[in-house]
Amino acid sequence: MSREYRVKVALMSQKKRCHNGHRPGDEWIVGRTTPEGMCMSAFGTLFPFITTLKFGGSFPWESEDGVVHIACPDGEICNLFRLERLPEED
Repeated sequence: MSREYRVKVALMSQKKRCHNGHRPGDEWIVGRTTPEGMCMSAFGTLFPFITTLKFGGSFPWESEDGVVHIACPDGEICNLFRLERLPEED
C-alpha cells in the first residue's frame, strides 16, 4: 500500500470578497474526506492537485517540494490557494 499524506489548503489572497465567504487565512486539512466548509468550485479545482500531493507527488514549476499554488477559476474573485503536503503523523 502506498503512503497517503494529509494536505493543508490555505487561502492566501483574493481580489474581491468571495461569493462563498472564503477569506484569506482560511485553512482546511484534507484527509480521506472532503473538507467541511470549502465550496464545491474550489474543491473541484483543487482536487487533482490535492490528490497528487496526497500520494507523494510534486510539481516541477514550484520551488518548494510538496507545495503548489492554485487559483480559483472565478476570475472576478481570484482566490489564491496554497496546498502543502503535511508530514506523516506518528
